[in-house]
Amino acid sequence: MSLATTIYNAAMTTAESAVRLVGKAGIAEGKLHLYAEAQRDIIRNIAEQLKGRQRPFAWVHAASLGEYAVARPLIRRLRQESGQGVLLTFFSPTGYEALKEQGAEEGVQVCYLPLDTRENARRFLDLAQPKRAVFIISELWPNYLRELKERHVPTYLVSALLTPKSPCLRWYGAALRDALKAFTHIMALDEQTQSILHGLGCTSVSVTGDPLFDNALSVAASQRENAIVRSFSRLGNVFIAGSVSDSNDLRLVCSLANKHPETRFLLVPHEISKESLRRMQYELQGKARLYSQCTPQTDFTDTQCLIIDYIGDLPYLYRYARWAYVGGGFTRLLHSVIEPVVYGLPVAYGPRIERKTTPRQLQRLGVGSVVRTSGELEDWFLRLRDNEGEMERVRKAATEYAKLSSGATPLIVERITKGE
Repeated sequence: MSLATTIYNAAMTTAESAVRLVGKAGIAEGKLHLYAEAQRDIIRNIAEQLKGRQRPFAWVHAASLGEYAVARPLIRRLRQESGQGVLLTFFSPTGYEALKEQGAEEGVQVCYLPLDTRENARRFLDLAQPKRAVFIISELWPNYLRELKERHVPTYLVSALLTPKSPCLRWYGAALRDALKAFTHIMALDEQTQSILHGLGCTSVSVTGDPLFDNALSVAASQRENAIVRSFSRLGNVFIAGSVSDSNDLRLVCSLANKHPETRFLLVPHEISKESLRRMQYELQGKARLYSQCTPQTDFTDTQCLIIDYIGDLPYLYRYARWAYVGGGFTRLLHSVIEPVVYGLPVAYGPRIERKTTPRQLQRLGVGSVVRTSGELEDWFLRLRDNEGEMERVRKAATEYAKLSSGATPLIVERITKGE
């Protein structure tokens, strides 16, 4: 066993002990509390969930709700192709709790993933016994991957995305570099990722499209409606701020809302907490309501801003808007810009787009725009608000781009089902 692996395993064992302590002491709140609770007796709970169930065709693992948007069309296609069930695991409560509220699709069993210790990996796979394993984007769990390889389970990484600054390329990333070599095949989002993987000695790599487009187009084509948001949006054009993640996002969006009381604003936080909702309401000097305080019969005449205080519906809510801002762009984790684009919306986002290809492509098409200050966001908004011809050009360019970028799902699933 390498030194890197020894250090990694020691860190995982320590983390597991810490999570158990937090769970028993009940000292955490929010996501940490949910996660700690989920990890208590997790193997026993999974055994109960899977008891009497048929061995799944595939185990699909996603970190959170954003990664699930990639996994969702794959899961549907895998179910269709195999006629068998799928086991879906999450690392973060954001994904698991959203699906628990909405209900998983037929044939899909959902649970948390136990922490990546050697013992957990063995026990989990003894229970699940998948015929295939699929990890999404950057989920590299060395013990699970090592155990899958030893059991000769074909294993895939979908929508892989690496940059020269990725953790696996740092001095401390040896265990992650070894984990990458355990995959049967890696499907990369861009040629830079493929080149990096080849340099690390991963030879079975291909560049594929992004299943996020297939998922987003499916969502946009659905007839799902939200009666409360529809009632709110009927009273004027709506600017939607999706996945508002930090103080930078909040500052830009609230400044725009406060300067333009004639425009309706729909704000969707990335994470929900009492503190974040209070702060959002405080920063919005106009009249704001929480979604949970409303009904379809609510009179929104004096409500400029509606704050969505639940998780899971954002991809469906973009349909009610005319302009979009996507949060996370002041960190390395810009959220999905594809979800608003499939509706033909112009989209603004923060400057940290070095990890992702799509925001850069949208910039070149004039559909997306980087904004660094509240002034830049307002300039972008006004330029579009007062130019219907430009709005129509953006709509056409956005929808055409989304259509041309779709179709990755069947190609990816074909490789997975054939075990190549």
